[in-house]
Amino acid sequence: MRILAFILLCLVLFSGCKKDSPKPPEKVSLVSPAKNSECTPVQSDGETSSIVRFNWNAADNTEVYVLQVTNLTTGTIQYKNTSATIETLSLAKGTPFSWVVVSENSETTTSVSSDSWLFYNPGSEVSHVPFPAELTFPAQGSTAFKDVNNEISLKWTGQDLDDDIKSYDVYFSNENPPVTLLQNTNAGVNELKVQVVSDEVYYWKVVTTDEEGNISTSNITEFKTR
Repeated sequence: MRILAFILLCLVLFSGCKKDSPKPPEKVSLVSPAKNSECTPVQSDGETSSIVRFNWNAADNTEVYVLQVTNLTTGTIQYKNTSATIETLSLAKGTPFSWVVVSENSETTTSVSSDSWLFYNPGSEVSHVPFPAELTFPAQGSTAFKDVNNEISLKWTGQDLDDDIKSYDVYFSNENPPVTLLQNTNAGVNELKVQVVSDEVYYWKVVTTDEEGNISTSNITEFKTR
């Protein structure tokens, strides 16, 4: 009887000492530069660069925020680690960028990224390059189900600060990068249907052109069909 009582006591003590699993960090909400906007730099940083301030809301269970800013012209990414919710970076003038903030916690390997926002760092230009189109469906790495006509819909969105997008060139193929021009569409078209076969991997991208002849190219998205 004493042995049983001892075992029960040990179990109670052991269960009381168990630590709760660490909570993963939560996703931040971005504040500024605002989405699809022209930012207002803090100050000039020479002839070709200016200082841009980034701001976001705090996220629970987060020790470190990793600010990631991508130059959409060159593909170069700048990183900055901080425990604050405000940070600055020197960025090229007259250039479109995207930015995200990744939440991290040393007690877990799990991290979470914010939404990605686009903005334009102004320079002396009078015409803005359109933002790269955002490919919304099918999503990167997803599986798309074809309809009864063996077709799926490609969907995207486009943004331009001058609001003068002229056309989209949609490239689609089972080769990466896609080199086959599926169709040239006007600015009012953001969806195309395309013939596909089952169990095939496809790649697609969208090239945006504005009335001034400025061009931007989206990321390449890959998906599989069913």
